[in-house]
Amino acid sequence: MNIRSFKLSDLHLVKELLKVALSEECYEHTMGPFARQLSWDSELIIVAEQGEEIIGLLIGTIDRNFGCYYRIAVHPDLRGRGIGKALITSMEKRFQQRNVSGIMVAGDEHNEAVMPLYAALGYDESKVLRTYEKLSIVGS
Repeated sequence: MNIRSFKLSDLHLVKELLKVALSEECYEHTMGPFARQLSWDSELIIVAEQGEEIIGLLIGTIDRNFGCYYRIAVHPDLRGRGIGKALITSMEKRFQQRNVSGIMVAGDEHNEAVMPLYAALGYDESKVLRTYEKLSIVGS
């Protein structure tokens, strides 16, 4: 498995991953912020690849000098194999290299299922941003 920055040539495979990994409603809520983050700072969108396949994605953003994990998606057939952890660890390093004031997790209803993963990596309830809708990438 390789973790790397998103490339525009990944777009089709990433959309396919998001369609199978997220609910339809979550997919619809994710695509706008994904596009905004891509136009602002594509280095904060990372993918996990295995061979020619995109098997995971993490959308991060920096807002008011705080890093935020906005959305993580791992192919349903490959969950529980450390892909999400590898994505989070890689993004955490990117945030640290940018000297953010802190790192938070967007606490929307679509992220509830992955909160145990974030908690296991040290992101307890105090690191959950419940006012995520104020993030610039979410927009209005």
